Amino acid sequence: MKSPLYRIFLLVVVLSMALAACAPAAPAVATEAPAEAAGPLKVAVVFPSSITDAAFSQSMYEALLSIQEEMGGESAMEIAYSENMFNVPDAAAAIRDYASKGYGLVIAHGSQYGTSLQQIAPDFPETSFAWGTSLDTFQADDINNVFAYQAQAEEGGYVLGVIAAMMSETGVLGETGPVEAGDAKLYVDGFKVGAEATSPDVVVNVSYTGSFSDVSLMAAAAETHIAAGADMLTGSSQSVVGAIGIAKDKGAYWFGTQWDQTSLAPDTVVASQVYDWTGTVKDIIASRDAGVLGNKAYTLTFKNGGLVIKYNDAIEVPDDVKAAADAAIQGIMDGSIDPLGAPAE
Repeated sequence: MKSPLYRIFLLVVVLSMALAACAPAAPAVATEAPAEAAGPLKVAVVFPSSITDAAFSQSMYEALLSIQEEMGGESAMEIAYSENMFNVPDAAAAIRDYASKGYGLVIAHGSQYGTSLQQIAPDFPETSFAWGTSLDTFQADDINNVFAYQAQAEEGGYVLGVIAAMMSETGVLGETGPVEAGDAKLYVDGFKVGAEATSPDVVVNVSYTGSFSDVSLMAAAAETHIAAGADMLTGSSQSVVGAIGIAKDKGAYWFGTQWDQTSLAPDTVVASQVYDWTGTVKDIIASRDAGVLGNKAYTLTFKNGGLVIKYNDAIEVPDDVKAAADAAIQGIMDGSIDPLGAPAE
């Protein structure tokens, strides 16, 4: 027989269970992680060559370092990069990997990456992408998170062509590009126009290797130009180190583009057209911060400071040659000279 105390205890348990059943449900505990505190801007870049190539890749890398320092260092801006990505499928995999890891801005620094970016960008609508050299943001394909940029390399090409034509003793110039596209072709064309506008009797021999990376082909092209009488050489791409080496050995002069190439041959490089991407990248970052994730295209020009002619102080360039170069720059900026055609009337 149950004791009275046990019966009271049992009654209390039953009443407690009944009250609990009637009570309102407790609010559910949130399962989402709290929003993270704002951290540094994460920027990733895929480069077709080394960040010390004294050409296209280094021009962008140095711009990013400058912006990082201006923003306050690594605590404000984190930079990750993959270099020597000549293989496009490997580059595409790197671009996708950076986007999937939450980088806010992913830069595909090469015109060969355009098709890959066009396929990847729609999968990451909250990520900003940028690429060059091109002016196509893929807006026609309803893609809204891609920026594009291009150097109007014909401007510096024209000016360096003026200098080369005036300094040449043989009257023969040689220039070599990688492929007939992008800023490489613009530069080659501008150099030829500038030289011929300065000296109608000058001979400008042009060749293309078909490769951005083949140093031996670029060297062979330089050999061919010198054999044809050229004493002034130029070219574009990351492979120009081959041609610069030949120019140095044969006593020819070299004119650089994309970056200051003086360090590669201090007694050979007369002047270089330098790309300064700082303003472009800063505006991309500002646009992104304002909620504009893409659909803007940028150009580097003399007028906006994106293109600069850098002389090698170790090589004497006559005053009248520098004056002609300065006049050409002014003419390009005021529109009286078309660097891809004849000087305007």
